[in-house]
Amino acid sequence: MKRLLIIGIGAGDPDHLTFQAAKAIAAADVFLVVDKGEAKHDLAGLRHDLIAAHGRRPYRIVEARDPERDRDAAAYAAAVEDWRSRRARIYESFVTGELADGQTGAILVWGDPGVYDSTLAALEEVGAEFEVEVIPGISSVSALTARHRVGLTRVGRPVHITTGRRLAAEGTTADDVLVMLDAHCAFAEAGDGYHIYWGAYLGTPDEILVSGPVAEVAEEIRALRAEARARKGWIMDTYLLRRESPARP
Repeated sequence: MKRLLIIGIGAGDPDHLTFQAAKAIAAADVFLVVDKGEAKHDLAGLRHDLIAAHGRRPYRIVEARDPERDRDAAAYAAAVEDWRSRRARIYESFVTGELADGQTGAILVWGDPGVYDSTLAALEEVGAEFEVEVIPGISSVSALTARHRVGLTRVGRPVHITTGRRLAAEGTTADDVLVMLDAHCAFAEAGDGYHIYWGAYLGTPDEILVSGPVAEVAEEIRALRAEARARKGWIMDTYLLRRESPARP
């Protein structure tokens, strides 16, 4: 039986790699690296560095270009499903065409494969037979709270994990809201009483951190985000919105 390892490699710092993940990299015969283009070459670069540091030769690296996603589509969910299906065809081609019976393949996933990542969902669409093992990694959520030295949860309080798109549509739905990617800075509409812990490129040399009352730091974050995205061509950011005086349950 062919075997596929889905390995979480952390939020960007090579030291985020766990002992379990390093052992998994050493166990792989073939690696699939999906390249997102020149603007995001450093994302693929870290994967190559980790393979070189922990891989056990002889191994092979297979590269594929990430399918383009229609980011202007009015039907957001349909656009994502289409992109995920095209990703699934890449994974199927890797399993059927690059792995021999008894071999182990590996896909290195940014952050944690179970947190805001599409790899596992895309693999469900693959028709070939193979075994899957998932190795968890340090997510951007963990990296964010660690860098700001705050806990994600408070006693007796829920945390809502959502996206910038949903935050803009629904507003804050809890005293603590963790937001993954927010192209339009929806946090600015959080209202009085919210504190923000914001981070971009967490764990990398380009890391940016800002915290403070939303009303006081919103414009600073907007400016930093716009400058960073223009300079690098892409941005990945995460933030925690926290109501300073929690509403009574």
